[in-house]
Amino acid sequence: DQWHAILVACVGMLVYILPSLCFFMPFRWEEERYTDGVKWKFLEHKGPVFAPPCDPLPSNVKFYYDGKHMKLSSSAEEVATFFAKMLDHEYTTKEVFRKNFYKDWRKEMMSEEKSKITDLNKCDFSEMSEYFKAQSEARKAMTKEDKQKIKEENERILQEYGFCIMDNHKERIANFRIEPPGLFRGRGDHPKMGMLKRRIRPEDIIVNCSKDSKHPKPPPGTKWKEVRHDNKVTWLVSWTENIQGSIKYIMLNPSSRIKGEKDWQKYETARRLKKCVEQIRAQYRDDWKSKEMRIRQRAVALYFIDKLALRAGNEKEEGETADTVGCCSLRVEHLTLHQEMDGQEYVVEFDFLGKDSIRYYNKVPVEKRVFKNLQLFMEDKEPEDDLFDRLNTSILNKHLQELMDGLTAKVFRTYNASITLQQQLNEITNSEDNVPAKILSYNRANRAVAILCNHQRAPPKTFEKSMQNLQTKIDAKKEQLADAKRELKMSKYLLEGEIEEQLMKLEVQATDREENKQIALGTSKLNYLDPRISIAWCKKFGIPIEKIYNKTQREKFAWAIDMAEKDFQF
Repeated sequence: DQWHAILVACVGMLVYILPSLCFFMPFRWEEERYTDGVKWKFLEHKGPVFAPPCDPLPSNVKFYYDGKHMKLSSSAEEVATFFAKMLDHEYTTKEVFRKNFYKDWRKEMMSEEKSKITDLNKCDFSEMSEYFKAQSEARKAMTKEDKQKIKEENERILQEYGFCIMDNHKERIANFRIEPPGLFRGRGDHPKMGMLKRRIRPEDIIVNCSKDSKHPKPPPGTKWKEVRHDNKVTWLVSWTENIQGSIKYIMLNPSSRIKGEKDWQKYETARRLKKCVEQIRAQYRDDWKSKEMRIRQRAVALYFIDKLALRAGNEKEEGETADTVGCCSLRVEHLTLHQEMDGQEYVVEFDFLGKDSIRYYNKVPVEKRVFKNLQLFMEDKEPEDDLFDRLNTSILNKHLQELMDGLTAKVFRTYNASITLQQQLNEITNSEDNVPAKILSYNRANRAVAILCNHQRAPPKTFEKSMQNLQTKIDAKKEQLADAKRELKMSKYLLEGEIEEQLMKLEVQATDREENKQIALGTSKLNYLDPRISIAWCKKFGIPIEKIYNKTQREKFAWAIDMAEKDFQF
């Protein structure tokens, strides 16, 4: 009886304290999901952190027009500082950037300034530029104490604004700070580069939270555009930016339950495609012979999406000036057909601007029937006419849905990227290699995917300098090895081996950096490659996961680290 009473008391205590503990309970990836599109029942957060106001320049930092000092109004000065901060960057030499900046800057000027400043080439921002460089150097030279104060203040802001309560979990928020105003850079040769990204104010902000939560308060004297209670979306805050007119969101951190679950499902959908991809390929190959032109066009487009990992190419918003296209929106002028080229038959030469105005240039040998169909599609058309005039993304995606539940053009991209990584790793990893050599193999496999997905970047500005520094280290290590061979007798082999390993590590690093000069590995690693492939590879070959994924990436892929065993295959 005594033990029974103790047991009842313990159970009673657990029933009492469990609800309060559940806020701090770790979640499991397979927790029960809501139905009917509901993402949460309770959501509470503090709202965004706004960019600090712009400090006026000291009186000794002057702006000159046509050689004469000119005092600018506060709004004109703020926009001028954005240009001054970028003065050493090649952007400010580009005609499109300068033209767009000048046009938007004039909108911020007083009428007197507009009448005086009529030529950007006569503007002298050099004193402003030097001032910001000096500020940057001063920040680098800060004392440990000052750096610690800033760190503590950032931590305080993170604790206050960087977390929310979603149902029973305290979740980290990804980007709770709103981006400060500045000049739009864009990627590639974006036609809007140089335009002014306006300051986001509380009046621009839509807040999303649950009715029964403490609603975020706007800064004193301001109000939100709207407070919403939409539990079928996962964003906390949204606003519309002025350059592209696109909606921006504050979301949960990638390591959150909802994000991890979504990620996991994305890769599981791509793995489902693996089971039926051969059937789909057989079907579209058969459709190349269809009597209906629309079916032929759909089949050739699907072949390109599958074989070349092309994006479908969603229709652009009204007023979007960048001439970017995807597979469905290709025009005749974007392809050149070669019966024979570089010793290969039936070569298609692609040249167009893809997402973010990144040029896609590729020469691909295709099957004869695809080539003949392309000739047919291009017949009697002008260069500016649509290649696939009987097709658009809606038609294509509707067809993909019929082939497999949840199938879109992006699933093909994810599938082909992940299967390419898996196959490359299986082929090129040598279990006898040391850790640096294995990591080089991994990066080479990742590069094959980045090339497939056309993830390019400009070579970093510091590339030549960093390669020189690395070469200097390699030369010094070779000298050290030569000295060891000359001078040592007894411990020669031990020391030689150690130095040789260090030398090999440096040489592998140099190879890796050179091969990686114009390829952006990050995009595919974060968005298109099932992380379980990489984690299983690390576990199988004894590679520390932190050599492949940094801390932020490890948090994002916590679900995969939990799940993937060393024998996982995509």
